[in-house]
Amino acid sequence: MIAHPNEKYRPFPPVALPDRQWPSRVLTQAPIWCSVDLRDGNQALAVPMNVSQKLELFEALVRCGFKEIEVGFPAASNTEFEFMRRLIEGNRIPDDVTIQVLVQAREDLIERTVESLVGAKRAIIHMYNSTSPAQRRVVFGLEKSDIVRIAQRGTQWIKDRLPRLAGTEVTFQYSPESFSATEVEFALEVCEAVVDVWQPTPENRIILNLPDTVEVAMPNVYADQIEWFCKNLRRRDCAIISLHTHNDRGTGVAATELGLLAGADRVEGTLFGNGERTGNLDVVTVAMNLYMHGIAPGLDFSDVNALIEVYERCTGMTIPPRQPYAGELVFTAFSGSHQDAIKKGLAEWEQKGRTHWDVPYLTIDPADLGRQYREVIRVNSQSGKGGVAYLLESEFGIELPKEMQREFGPLANDTVDRLGREVSATELKDIFWREYIERTAPLSLEHFHAEGRAGVFRCEARLKRGADTLELNGEGNGPIAALVNALGKAGVPPCEVAYYREHALGSGAEASAIAYIQIRLADGSTRWGAGVDTHIELASVKAVLSALNRALA
Repeated sequence: MIAHPNEKYRPFPPVALPDRQWPSRVLTQAPIWCSVDLRDGNQALAVPMNVSQKLELFEALVRCGFKEIEVGFPAASNTEFEFMRRLIEGNRIPDDVTIQVLVQAREDLIERTVESLVGAKRAIIHMYNSTSPAQRRVVFGLEKSDIVRIAQRGTQWIKDRLPRLAGTEVTFQYSPESFSATEVEFALEVCEAVVDVWQPTPENRIILNLPDTVEVAMPNVYADQIEWFCKNLRRRDCAIISLHTHNDRGTGVAATELGLLAGADRVEGTLFGNGERTGNLDVVTVAMNLYMHGIAPGLDFSDVNALIEVYERCTGMTIPPRQPYAGELVFTAFSGSHQDAIKKGLAEWEQKGRTHWDVPYLTIDPADLGRQYREVIRVNSQSGKGGVAYLLESEFGIELPKEMQREFGPLANDTVDRLGREVSATELKDIFWREYIERTAPLSLEHFHAEGRAGVFRCEARLKRGADTLELNGEGNGPIAALVNALGKAGVPPCEVAYYREHALGSGAEASAIAYIQIRLADGSTRWGAGVDTHIELASVKAVLSALNRALA
């Protein structure tokens, strides 16, 4: 990088729009969506999709609810042309879906494109030519008037061929490519010239697509360009204003949202932002941004995992783990404080029945995208007691008391830290089992029996302590108190039960019970223990011994 970038680069000039209205507007409905995955996304692949892959992705886009799908550039290759014919001749296009095709303003390409559309029910013919100063100077060596003539001539060539598409409902779309880098006055001039040739009506509107082909300015400047264009277009009622943003500055989503506020009606993009350079607009993100504000997006991503699987198989691309809404980790918390807040928020949502979603750190309910709550909290060395407790409870029904969470959480994290990786819920359960349930040394239970009434219980127990066998008996106001009394008489360090809780693990006659017990030792320190058995009394006895064994270790 150079020390003085202003000597090499210059800021993009702002648009003179002192009375701009878009900053005070609010979006209240979804735009018209058009997927360009099969064309703009496909052309950016190192290995473009074959016909079978394009067909599979096309069907996935239809299932999502796209009503306009740009299926390719039929004049570009035999594969593209064959794909178009397979769609039409195989009757694969639903009656409510319009296919869109791209073509440059060249007569031979227009001829081939029209040929590819014969027999289609509805089609959008999308023609473009470049308009920016750099394109005019570097690529074409043409003046503004030459660019206007190219656009008008291409429009007329398409119009002249419409009789060959009898029976097809044709909409014309024009893009001044590199609109974002073009003088707004000239972009308007070219579009007005095209409109004059095509002669749209309010009933049969033209689509004027204004692409942010290369992001050259902040998204507010793009919004100003869109609002200026909408205000100055003579026959605004005869046009659908469409956006097609790229992501060179990483603000494609922002540019689209501001462009919609500025007056646009329609949005083109790809499912997860695949496209040339840094990619196209991510349609999923914009649609879900609307959804989280209570606006029905008109697209269905209820099973986003299945959509990702089709997308990755067909394109060879992968979804980054932090991709908004779709990434593997976007609804996942490893941080202890995040986990605690999410756990409490989900509990409030499920138990108190709030009307509107308001769970900390989760902008939408993951279940709305087909994600499971068990994916939300995952444990690594950065996690806290809340995440550990959540996984044990949600996966295995182990409901740790809060004080026990404070003890076990750091113990589990120490183990995870030594492993140096994330641990699964099963591994976490194994850590808990080793620490508490399998604590059978130095004291292990061989036999226990208690009986009593009127608050007086007597117990008999047989324990192994190393090679020795201990025969115990004691009494108390319950079986556990009787056991503690018996242990004290046998010379085991004295203790008292400070906390006791139990619950079932599973259901049915063979379900196990789990007991949690905290003991307080003579020096005031405490230890937790846990026991599992099909008999609740034995689970409690094992929990006492678990706590003692941990104290004696």
